[in-house]
Amino acid sequence: MGLEDTVQLRTEAGRTGLEALLASPREAVVALDFDGTLAPIVADPSRARAHPGVAGALRALAPRVGSVVVVTGRPAGLAVEYGGFEGIDGLVVLGHYGAERWEAGVLTAPPVHPGVAAARADLDGVLAAAGAPAGTWVEDKGRSLAVHTRRTEAPEQALELLRAPVAALAAEHGLVVEPGRLVLELRPPGVDKGAALRSFLGERDARTVLYAGDDLGDVAAFAAVEELRGDGLAGLLVCSGAVGDAPVKELADRADLVVEGPAGVAALLERLAAELGRSAGAP
Repeated sequence: MGLEDTVQLRTEAGRTGLEALLASPREAVVALDFDGTLAPIVADPSRARAHPGVAGALRALAPRVGSVVVVTGRPAGLAVEYGGFEGIDGLVVLGHYGAERWEAGVLTAPPVHPGVAAARADLDGVLAAAGAPAGTWVEDKGRSLAVHTRRTEAPEQALELLRAPVAALAAEHGLVVEPGRLVLELRPPGVDKGAALRSFLGERDARTVLYAGDDLGDVAAFAAVEELRGDGLAGLLVCSGAVGDAPVKELADRADLVVEGPAGVAALLERLAAELGRSAGAP
């Protein structure tokens, strides 16, 4: 049996997307989120590392498809380091939701939005005035600022407490707030994974895309694929998360396929590379 007969696709659109990818892999883009999709979520983001099977799977898959791209909110260089992506020919990393690009070992990026520096100077005071509980901490990504509540005693309540004051600070400095799992990220407007994915697909003239994600930041990419399907693009949407217990229900509900976290994503990529290798007659 082929891959399309063994994965538990939930929609006809997803089946069409997978069949198109297998039939014409050189016209396909495989696009992947990093945290929660390729790497398990951890309390300290600086300790995140890709699942052990990911780098090998991408190394096998990249030569068999048109493009493999990682689309992440992290700085592109960190995603490369934490993912073990150095030396994977053809792999592209779009960091900071597409504001940065790493390709063939070269990093390119525009100037940092001035509002980030202004918000950085004010953020600690805003959090203190809002009564941010112990355990709240700020991750400075250089081009954005992320307020995490995962380490607090009541993370969900802390997130709700800080949502309004963080949004007000962002608006004051011309930024927007992107919510995620127990995090509020202040970043420049007009930068999201949907826009980054659309742009990348356009430059590669792709006919098919597989996109895998796990969090609220991936909703824009899911929406982009759904819209592009209406223009004739074949798409397969994958949610990284346990079936029935996905981290973001909206993604799970919209996905064509739900897999068991980064281990499930790695296994899917390995199987896809193997299937394409057999089709091409590779040893």
